[in-house]
Amino acid sequence: MSAYTALTGASYRASVRDRTTVFFTFAFPLIFLVVFGLIFRGKNVEESGRGYIDYIAPGVLSWGVGNAAVFGVAFTLMQWRRDDLLRLIRLTPTPLSSVLASRYVIALVIGAVQAVLFIGVALLPVFGLRVDATWPWAVPVLVCGITAFLAIGLVIGARADTPEAVAAVANCVMVPMAFLSGSFYPLDAMPSWLQSVSKVLPLHYLNDGISRAVSGRADLASTAVACAGLALFAVVFGLIAVKVFRWSNDS
Repeated sequence: MSAYTALTGASYRASVRDRTTVFFTFAFPLIFLVVFGLIFRGKNVEESGRGYIDYIAPGVLSWGVGNAAVFGVAFTLMQWRRDDLLRLIRLTPTPLSSVLASRYVIALVIGAVQAVLFIGVALLPVFGLRVDATWPWAVPVLVCGITAFLAIGLVIGARADTPEAVAAVANCVMVPMAFLSGSFYPLDAMPSWLQSVSKVLPLHYLNDGISRAVSGRADLASTAVACAGLALFAVVFGLIAVKVFRWSNDS
């Protein structure tokens, strides 16, 4: 068994055994979808004429996927470093790329399951989401989004030394971004200056790319813009993560 396979298997087992993690990964974001979906049921956004659910479902999905990627890798790195597992891995021939790749695969799988679950719930008659034939454009955006937020999680996990620190930093990043990027409230209904601010946040591009794909407004150009924006964030935070990565709390 390769080091990559062993690390991926260990990460998967750790994820499914922790019921709290499973709840906050899948069920907790769904609560927001249900609450906002029921509050704005049957209502349209005046500025665009589209239903609120067309914004809320992709927005909450994007936030949930980003949250899972950030928290998942940040907590894992912090725990492995605190328990000296990373130090032991470093003494083996296992390269850092195998450690990161194992977490990347887990994040992709979790993101795919989240997407199917969220869209499935939003399609229920009580919410009324309608998925257009352009939905496959969401796939590359989703992959790029997971990559970008995984890179952000790597930076947090490399510097935070306790679970409390990981939770505090990650929440300070993800919660404001959710509101500023339109995950819980349509950007079309926000002031123009706030819409401009959102464009410097990675969640904006993930929201916009998935929303366009689901609602039939996606094409090669819009998808390329979303993927390029997310790729830029992935590269920037990936380079920072490599720079600040620590194998132990003593280094």
